Amino acid sequence: MSKWIQKDRFYPGRLDFWLYLGLLFWIAIIEALNAAGSWETYFSAASALCISQFPVLAFAWKKESWKKSLAPRKYRSYHIACYGIYLPLLALGSSLILDQKTNTWEIVLQGAICSLGLEVILIANTYWNKQVVNAKWVQRMSLEKAILISLIFLAITLSSMAVSSLNNPLYDTKDQLLIGFEFNLSKIFSRFDTFLIYALQLLLMYLCGYFFFLINSRILVSKVLKEKGTVFYVLSALAVVGAFYPVMGQLLSLLPFSKQLGGTFSQNPFVWENAFGAIIILLVSLPVLLAVQWSKQNTRIVLLEKEKSQAELNLLKQQLNPHFFFNTLNNLYALSLQKSSETPEVILQLADLMRYVIYKASEPSVRIMEEVKYLRDYLQLQSIRLKEKFDLRFDVDLPDENFKIAPLLLVVLIENAFKHGIEPASGDAFLHITLKTDQRKLYFTCQNSFELVSENPLGIGLNNLRKRIHLLYPGNHNLKIEKDNTKFKVELELENYEYAVPDH
Repeated sequence: MSKWIQKDRFYPGRLDFWLYLGLLFWIAIIEALNAAGSWETYFSAASALCISQFPVLAFAWKKESWKKSLAPRKYRSYHIACYGIYLPLLALGSSLILDQKTNTWEIVLQGAICSLGLEVILIANTYWNKQVVNAKWVQRMSLEKAILISLIFLAITLSSMAVSSLNNPLYDTKDQLLIGFEFNLSKIFSRFDTFLIYALQLLLMYLCGYFFFLINSRILVSKVLKEKGTVFYVLSALAVVGAFYPVMGQLLSLLPFSKQLGGTFSQNPFVWENAFGAIIILLVSLPVLLAVQWSKQNTRIVLLEKEKSQAELNLLKQQLNPHFFFNTLNNLYALSLQKSSETPEVILQLADLMRYVIYKASEPSVRIMEEVKYLRDYLQLQSIRLKEKFDLRFDVDLPDENFKIAPLLLVVLIENAFKHGIEPASGDAFLHITLKTDQRKLYFTCQNSFELVSENPLGIGLNNLRKRIHLLYPGNHNLKIEKDNTKFKVELELENYEYAVPDH
């Protein structure tokens, strides 16, 4: 059961679908509660919502796969059709035909509005993760700073409301001042000194609680709990509360604003309420701090894995079979002894190949035409180097010449074909290569003659290629190898590197 749930087709690739479905269930639950817990109402509302929201649920189910398989423009048109046209029309239509006898259309209207709201939240979250989270000021913002800024903002807000509530008989009496939901700018500016005094006293109240949060964050959780365990953490937390809460209670009870609010804090600093307040701060902040620590640790693990993958990738690049260059140099030497007219051309082509390997191999991706030129030069040099003639075909169909691909992947398959198929062949040999692309995918086929007497065609080169593709195109590739007594065939399908690794 657990393995079935963890399958990518179920979760997390369909997370948006489950969010929308959960939203519809909650709307149905609220309708059932309004009908005194009627299951009939629940199923009726859930059915109406699911039927009316079927296009939304279908889009959410296919969302991730469409992002990978469809062109961006086509995907955006589907998205606009669903959320920019269908849902607004559904909301407008249901609002025009509301029936007092049945609330079905009212439920449909609620579902449409809530789905639009959820989509706005998801879009805002995506923008936040891609743009805002990567901003330098956000990355420098720690949890402690964020909470401190929130406390300052809260103190200023409550101070504004308190000053605005002065002389209002609904809130300001002889016994105490109640802070009402009032904002009166004229009162705030005319009593700006009172506003500042209130704000400072409120901030001091919050800083007393912030002190316990800091102790919990920097000492109790990060050091005691991490190094000593739960028992020492609980005992240390009680020790901190016992050492500081009476002092904090006394300080807060002496604040004039506390007395004006009707004695919010007891004059007895040792009352249990003060201790419970400090303990609650520690307990509430504990899961938050643990989640932050887990997130930091997980981020470090991801970075280490990425660095490890990059190191493995660099090592695999360095293991590109150098025998071709050595053999070509030997043949070049033979051509020079014969004073062949082909010598200058071979030198230039070899220089181009070495330049490509040295400079382009370090780049994450190259244009497909650059890779094709490298392959053509490689094939021409191999044809010159080999004495025996063979049937060579290289068919290319590239509608988009700016298609991106990781460098030096395809040549490994051609190298393998020469090493294990063409070079050891005792009879007629052939090498047929096709390379095609569309907007999102590349299709490469390499088929060569093969004799069983030759060594294992699945050598180090292909094994390294598998690892490189897995590191560069995780989940966005398909490598298929077929062989029989006379033929060896490799089919490789890769996604455009811009889509496979969008943040490269």
